[in-house]
Amino acid sequence: MITARELMTADVTCVRASDTVMDAARAMARLGVGSLPIRGEDDTLKGMLTDRDIVVKVLAEGKDPVAMHAGELAQGDAVTVGVDDDVEAVLSAMAEHNVRRVPVLDGDDLVGIIAQADVARALPDRPVGDLLKAISTD
Repeated sequence: MITARELMTADVTCVRASDTVMDAARAMARLGVGSLPIRGEDDTLKGMLTDRDIVVKVLAEGKDPVAMHAGELAQGDAVTVGVDDDVEAVLSAMAEHNVRRVPVLDGDDLVGIIAQADVARALPDRPVGDLLKAISTD
């Protein structure tokens, strides 16, 4: 049984809730990623910030990315999986919530992130195809 621990990328860069959206955008560009977990000042996961969030909720609405904080874009609870969850639980969470990346928690600690590409590398074609179909509805 493959677990989230085996699928995840452990080296996760986060943005602080108090960081500006511009800082987050620059970090995404530097790292070549499309999303970053948002950590609160207490180090707990507050949500995920995506490049799409920045474009749609900040730039398209004429808001200032230098004045706006990443934490303002954290909406509700982030979809997460546990470090020991099996691959079926990971696939289910991604498909059910229509997300391409899911943070991995060990208790309350963020220990990794699983992207659609991580799943694609680890699994046979059929489950990957089903996942892609489920999360590519928009």
